[in-house]
Amino acid sequence: MNLRQLLLSGVAAAVLLLSFPGISSAAIHTVNQGETLYSISQQYGSSVENIMSSNNLINYFIYPGDRLYIPDQNQWGTGAIAYYVLPGDTLYQIGLKFGLSYLKIMSYNGLTSDYIYAGQTLYIPGWQQTINPQVSRSGFYEGKVPYTRSDFELLARLITAEADSESYLTKVAVGAVVLNRTLSGYFPTTIPDVIYQVDEGGAYQFEPVLNGWINVNPSPDSLLAAQHALNGDDPTQGALYFFESWVPNSFLQSRPVSVELDSFTFTY
Repeated sequence: MNLRQLLLSGVAAAVLLLSFPGISSAAIHTVNQGETLYSISQQYGSSVENIMSSNNLINYFIYPGDRLYIPDQNQWGTGAIAYYVLPGDTLYQIGLKFGLSYLKIMSYNGLTSDYIYAGQTLYIPGWQQTINPQVSRSGFYEGKVPYTRSDFELLARLITAEADSESYLTKVAVGAVVLNRTLSGYFPTTIPDVIYQVDEGGAYQFEPVLNGWINVNPSPDSLLAAQHALNGDDPTQGALYFFESWVPNSFLQSRPVSVELDSFTFTY
């Protein structure tokens, strides 16, 4: 199976395993009607904070049918988070991102070698998810571009609205396009201004702003994809546009192609 088939097969979907080497009491819980994060945490002997951090939740809203990763409380002291391997990642680089030895990541995931592949899900032990640990007094977070907590959530909502049915790699790519625009000199310089931009002809840059889908709750995958993009991951290598490949738009189709991912074409 090649890389593209692997990514499109759903391997990069959110946490899939009911049992996993090194996290024997971890579980996947499907939310039932009437359940809350608190009631679920009590059921598993976990904490609301650990469940939220392990699933990259930024609020307490959950819905019937949501699948939550419940971290093992007996190993490493705190919950784990899911990390989706991107092209070019190595275990050593991932360890640096989270302040862990790559050997610890190998052990926690039951790996017998340091070989990893794009689209693979790894669990990062004992790490509490935050939007970004380094916050300035101005309320901005450090990243590929300065951003606020609301900017982060807005980017994740756009990714959800545009690409929730696409692979994880495509979700990161959609977020990267927004950030590339802020740095290009051809578009506004902030995340909200790029997303809500209306051109001189009255056209919205992103359809979810026009149809209201920009207001949907961000999915856990999209939250993590937004963080990856903000941290500098860019599968498009600088693309400024994306569109569904079948769309007959002469302007978009005339631009140099960066990459095709799932049903999207990314261009410069």
